[in-house]
Formats: sequence, structure tokens, C-alpha cells
Amino acid sequence: MFYSLTGTVVFTGENAVALDCSGVAFYLNTTANTLRRCAGIGETQTLYTYLSVREDALDLFGFADKAELDCYKTLIGVTGVGPKAAVAILSALTPDMLAVAVAGDDARAITAAQGVGPKLANRIVLELKGKIESFAVSSAAAGNIAAAKKAAVSSASSEAVEALVAFGYSKSEASIAVGKLDQNLDTQELIKQALAMIAKKL
Repeated sequence: MFYSLTGTVVFTGENAVALDCSGVAFYLNTTANTLRRCAGIGETQTLYTYLSVREDALDLFGFADKAELDCYKTLIGVTGVGPKAAVAILSALTPDMLAVAVAGDDARAITAAQGVGPKLANRIVLELKGKIESFAVSSAAAGNIAAAKKAAVSSASSEAVEALVAFGYSKSEASIAVGKLDQNLDTQELIKQALAMIAKKL
């Protein structure tokens, strides 16, 4: 029904923004990431929209870019992920970050979203495998996704990733570091070089 709305920002709240479009103010639920990029009161803003239709409500959602909108629509297709949970996830993680977390089997990163527990986070990783990489808009994220996938190919790489996680690193960070190394190295060498890489902030 709505593709996008362009109007004057007349209100911003914790998870919402209102746009005045030719005298009609539309209230849009949104993410913390979109709010951080939103124009100030009295300034013009375009938001890509999604209309959630339920028996008891019509809720309009707005997103700063098409990638976040598409990511949101994919998330609500996951079993157990409703509109509020999807907003919470995209408030805690950008589409780039979510795509990297899914590629690296890093369900823990997704539990950073309010109200998302380990069981739901694992389901998100499982159901979005292979579906969400296209939402990574930066070349850095695309490279990290490719690296995370490589880290799952060999047993030595998988063991190195688990060792790094045991050291306290996130699974995404560990997978990316290991995936960027020569996959013919043994586990100990992978761990050693990955630690050096992480120390240099990848």
C-alpha cells in the first residue's frame, strides 16, 4: 500500500517517528538505527514503509533505507518473530551486523536484542542461512560474510573458532578472523594467527 513516505519530521520517540506529509502526520514505528539516522524536527525525511495488518490493529513501520526494510520483512517471516521482535533485533544490529552474525552462526549476538532469547536467536540463524547475505550493504560486511563461511569448511577451522569463543571472543569475530586465514593451517596456527589479527582489530 505504501512504498515510502517523504515529509517533515514532527515527532520522534523511543521507537517511533511522525512525518507530516502535506498536512497529514503519519506515525511510524521504527528501529533505533533508523532514529539515529533520522532528520531533526522540522526537517525533511524519507522512510521506506511496511504496513502490518492484524485483526485488531494497523501498524505502519518506517526504515531509513531499503536494506533495513527488506531485512525487517525477512525477519518477520521467521517462526516466532513478530513485528516488535524484528524492530528490537534491527535496533540492536544493523542489516550488515545481522547478516554477519547469521553467516557466522553467532546466535549470541542476536540475543543482544531486547526480548530475544537463545532459542529464538538460534531459530533465526537456522532459518535465515543463505537468505540474508544480500542485505549486507557494505563491502566490508560482504567480505566478513565470505570469511565466516570459509571458517566452517574444515574441522581445523571450526576447532579454532570454538577455541577463540572459549577465550571470550564472539563467534562472529572468531569466524571472520579464522576465515581470513589460510585454511590449510593446523588448528594451533589458526588460533595463533587469528589472535594476532583480532589484536589488530581485523
